[in-house]
Amino acid sequence: MASVQLSELVDFNQKSLLISAASIAFNPTFWNIVARQEYHNKVLTRLFGGKSQTACYFLAATIFSLGIVRDLLYERALRHQPIHPLLDTDEVTYFGYGLLALGNLLVISSTWQLGITGTFLGDYFGILMDDIVTGFPFNVTDAPMYYGSTMSFLGSALVYSRPAGILITGWVLFVYLIALRYENPFTAGIYAKRDAERAAGVKKDSKKKQ
Repeated sequence: MASVQLSELVDFNQKSLLISAASIAFNPTFWNIVARQEYHNKVLTRLFGGKSQTACYFLAATIFSLGIVRDLLYERALRHQPIHPLLDTDEVTYFGYGLLALGNLLVISSTWQLGITGTFLGDYFGILMDDIVTGFPFNVTDAPMYYGSTMSFLGSALVYSRPAGILITGWVLFVYLIALRYENPFTAGIYAKRDAERAAGVKKDSKKKQ
């Protein structure tokens, strides 16, 4: 019975739904693989003649472009899905717009705090931040871009009144949580190595002065 009800809410025969889900999974997989290759082998930095910042900006532009494509594919998928009357109300629509606004606030404010290189994996290029950012939105969540993006997906689903969008939002959250399990420890290791090197350097200088 449950599967019959789900099939009435979501049209799984629409290829646009599967393409959207694949795009959502592809993006973080792509940037994690590329960023780790950069960290270990300096692939992009070598491609840009040893200019790590230029290489990072290139990756940032690529990730941003892929994000636009992902969002367009998601919108296309929603248009091909059935509307549910319980979602097709003014209250749900307003709530959806509220989620979109809040989600974009988290994404934009985190980008403002981190800058381009801080947002788009600059630490994998050796472009490290001096200190941990603790102001808004990082005092609300440790992954504002991921959670903000998830909120925007859900907001769009409610604005379009499509249950399929809620299902895809669950997929978005799952993919991002998996990505965080790989990204957070790796990034923490990069900064731990930097801090250890700094401490060793201070200790060495201290010995020289003695």
